[in-house]
Amino acid sequence: MRRLLLLASLALAAPPALAQGLVTERTLSAALAHEAVAAAVEACAGRGHRVTAAVVDRSGIVRALLRADGAGPHTVASARAKAYTSASMRAGTSQILETVRTNPGAARLPDIEGFLVVGGGLPIRVGDEVVGAIGVGGAPGGNIDDQCAEAGIARIRDRLG
Repeated sequence: MRRLLLLASLALAAPPALAQGLVTERTLSAALAHEAVAAAVEACAGRGHRVTAAVVDRSGIVRALLRADGAGPHTVASARAKAYTSASMRAGTSQILETVRTNPGAARLPDIEGFLVVGGGLPIRVGDEVVGAIGVGGAPGGNIDDQCAEAGIARIRDRLG
């Protein structure tokens, strides 16, 4: 009987990982998110490209979105999906694309709802912690979208952390 009670109490006890209570997570402020999208759109405009930039929080929820004058309507969904993919995977979408191309085990990643596995999405980090992500859509190539996304991060980098 005593043994049964001990087993029951162990089974009902919360595992250590679940017993920690509240979790505190850092995320970007709305002001920094807006600055990042503005800088990304500005960087691409300086190169003659009309794009949309989106910043999401660590969970992939949109914090800021800016569509340049004349940017195609599809660029809104593209930028958001790239940011979401990057935040979810905690990696750049160009890196994810390369993994999909070279690793058969990753071939189905593009099938995940909401994912867009093309260049233009970058995680926003404070040290090793991903606090959000930025996605840019509309330039004539993922490498250019990546460069504009990096310009967005560069604008706010000194105020992260």
